Amino acid sequence: MSPPSAAAESTTVWAELRHAEPSDVPFIRRMIYQMAEFERLTHLFSATDTSLLSTLFPSPPLPHFFSFTPLVLYLSSTSPPVPSSQTLSITQFSLSSPVVDPDEADFGSPLGDGRRIAGFVICFPNYSTFLAKPGLYIEDIFVREPWRRMGFGKFMLSSVAKKAAELGMGRVEWCVLDWNVNAIEFYKGMGAEVFQEWRICRLTGPSLEKYKDE
Repeated sequence: MSPPSAAAESTTVWAELRHAEPSDVPFIRRMIYQMAEFERLTHLFSATDTSLLSTLFPSPPLPHFFSFTPLVLYLSSTSPPVPSSQTLSITQFSLSSPVVDPDEADFGSPLGDGRRIAGFVICFPNYSTFLAKPGLYIEDIFVREPWRRMGFGKFMLSSVAKKAAELGMGRVEWCVLDWNVNAIEFYKGMGAEVFQEWRICRLTGPSLEKYKDE
């Protein structure tokens, strides 16, 4: 394996947020595990490439944003990407210094275009009875460690929010851990309201399975 490089010794990076393809699944799974490590929740991690592939890419495929919708962040330091039907948003970043990515070789684009994968979003539709409108729930939004605090998270969240607004949806919602102060302040800066009075309720594992026989 070659030593990590500093983003082609360039401070200009092109970012494309695009709809994931089956070939992106191994990278998504690795990033989910990295996120579980950051959130101290690896004991809850059980996703595999096979389970992600079967649930995120059903056959026949369902419409984007009206079913489980995985998006991946591709970065290029050489040339702007060519928009395609998979593209949600493209923008250019001017970074203050080159970025050394220790895992660059492990996150090289499966498309063979010399780019790297630096983050992902998974969202799906929900519904507001108060508004009588559909919305989007963001299950996960994640940027790999070397690329954080550079605006890529804002780019991804803004792109999803823009799409929700274009579709006439009433809300975009997500959860944040109460100890993740940096994320909370980031979301507030994006204009999000953080509700202190709500709690997550969940049935999973044996607590859910017991209902099969009732």
